[in-house]
Amino acid sequence: MDKLEKARIEINEADKGIAELFCKRMNAVRTVAEYKMERGLPILDAAREEAVVIKNSALVEDEELRAYYVNFIKYTMELSRNFQHKLISGARIAYSGIPGAFASLAARKLFPDGEHVAYPNFEAAYNAVVNGECDSVVLPIENSYAGEVGQVMDLIFFGSLYINNVMSLAVTQNLLGVPGARLEDIKQAVSHPQAIEQSSVYLHEHNITPVQFSNTALAAKHVAELGDKSVAAIAGDEAAKIYGLNVLAHGINESGMNTTRFATLSRVENKREGRPDDNFMLVFTVKNEAGALAKAMDIIGKYGYNMRGLHSRPMKSLMWQYYFYLEAEGNVRTENGKKMMEELKAVCDKLKLVGSYAVK
Repeated sequence: MDKLEKARIEINEADKGIAELFCKRMNAVRTVAEYKMERGLPILDAAREEAVVIKNSALVEDEELRAYYVNFIKYTMELSRNFQHKLISGARIAYSGIPGAFASLAARKLFPDGEHVAYPNFEAAYNAVVNGECDSVVLPIENSYAGEVGQVMDLIFFGSLYINNVMSLAVTQNLLGVPGARLEDIKQAVSHPQAIEQSSVYLHEHNITPVQFSNTALAAKHVAELGDKSVAAIAGDEAAKIYGLNVLAHGINESGMNTTRFATLSRVENKREGRPDDNFMLVFTVKNEAGALAKAMDIIGKYGYNMRGLHSRPMKSLMWQYYFYLEAEGNVRTENGKKMMEELKAVCDKLKLVGSYAVK
């Protein structure tokens, strides 16, 4: 047997082993896809993939071969992502609004292969996941200009779903008119109250009367159907494309850094091993005694967690009673996190870890 034939036999044996390990790996990928689908998690976890490449490439001692192995493992992970996309393509993702709404855009960014299902309001979208109509729901929780979205936070406090992912989406409000309309023709602008508030300076400067509407995309649809050159909508580029409107003025919102944070909520909690740069959210009520809230804050600080925000909301069923929701930085899936939660139970009447998630 010459060298070539011997080498080919070794390659064939290696290929056989690779094929067996490939099937084993892809079956594990199938389990990962099912886990992500249940929890509404994104397919791409860039930090995880980078860590895998660094860790596994160190196993290849031959420096010349190591560069080829890096390409090999990256391509293998790309195949894994493609397989996950195929498996998750049937996921039903709820959102509030209609096509062209910012929630619709967020849902498509988070779940490009999912089936996106529109609901008329936050509660209907949320309940679609609770009752099993959809797998996950994408809802806004905070805007950098207008603050928290109280209705959604109420659903999170009183409901049973978990936050497994949070994404920030840049929001640019535009003045949209029907074909043929000019900026000087516009007398009224219809939109959601928050969009109107964000664009109030521009509207005042141009003597445009604001008219409130339930949703930015619905406002764009209304203007398109109305066909009046004197009436415009305040909405995003996507709504203009969908409803055949022209952008008369771009970026009319007062804050150029306007972003909205969208959360993915699912029936199953993501209990993956956390990371130091994770965030987590708690909702809680404190005992009716002096200093109870301060005690809760002291406990969180004692374990080294930095609070990003603390807000209160009235409990509509109980007069003058409030619940709190808190977002903090750090990995709560640690022994310190467990100890913190145990100590908080002593000063809280109700306490729930709504979710821990990477910040994007």
